[in-house]
Amino acid sequence: MQKTALVLLMFLNVIAAQSQQFQVDTSYTIKSTFTKLVKKYPFITIPEIKPNPAVKESLDLVYNQEKDRVLHFDAFVNTKKKKNPAVIMIHGGGWRSGNKSQMQFIGKEIAAKGYSCFAIEYRLSLEAKYPTGVIDVKNAIKFIKDNASKFNVDVNKIAVLGCSSGGQMAALIGTTNNDPIFEDASFKSKSSSKVNAIIDVDGVLAFKHPESSEGDMAAFWLGGKSDEIPENWKNASALTHTDKNTPPVLYICSSIPRFHAGRDDMIKILNKNKIYNEVQTIADSPHSFWFYEPWFKQTISYTTQFLDKIFK
Repeated sequence: MQKTALVLLMFLNVIAAQSQQFQVDTSYTIKSTFTKLVKKYPFITIPEIKPNPAVKESLDLVYNQEKDRVLHFDAFVNTKKKKNPAVIMIHGGGWRSGNKSQMQFIGKEIAAKGYSCFAIEYRLSLEAKYPTGVIDVKNAIKFIKDNASKFNVDVNKIAVLGCSSGGQMAALIGTTNNDPIFEDASFKSKSSSKVNAIIDVDGVLAFKHPESSEGDMAAFWLGGKSDEIPENWKNASALTHTDKNTPPVLYICSSIPRFHAGRDDMIKILNKNKIYNEVQTIADSPHSFWFYEPWFKQTISYTTQFLDKIFK
């Protein structure tokens, strides 16, 4: 009887452990943002993406597991060639909300142009603070490189693209190639997390800057306010790390200046080191413009033109 009770208790403990999932903030979605924006921009629509026979889709693939936590990505691979430039995609949501599915339609469209695209799940601020999410994406890059032949990837042509907070992370990832501070030594991989191009879609480049506004969501992700942990605010800024080794950068910007904080100072460093960069500003656009037509097509066009210039 005691043995049966013990087995039952162990079983219940396992079930309880499995049910204890991390907290999820679902406030930032394409539909909820549409509901807010359509009042001011009644002409916007959510784009419809037609299936492309040349693009193979694979959803919820695993790139890492730590104890009971499994991290996934979605792949959109153009199958016409054995080696494509790759685009690592990072969703936005203030480092707290959003999910990888929000990048699927962008991935499908870019993949149709001859690329392999990957929408990455990473741990958000309710589950883990900075720099965990950044390290997660770098681990995903390593995994994708390790499995390059499965995904038709040219390991020497890797771009990282992010939107909003994902844009901030993309810029940070691209400016910290092989920086040990942002590397997970326990992640088993034969590849580096180095990327060869950055596409920042309306993501800040400096957290503490005359052009920036100190936000609660940033403070929550970074583990405190700027006067409490100034080093995090400095080290999490792509501007801090920009130097002669930074890869080419594309900035796709809304008409709201605070989302470009640090950009012009970063461009000065890039220009000084003769690193290719370009700014594409979508006039009269709100933040989250990339989700909706007519701005979605512009975002894809600017992105693929830049990628073609750098990689093709």
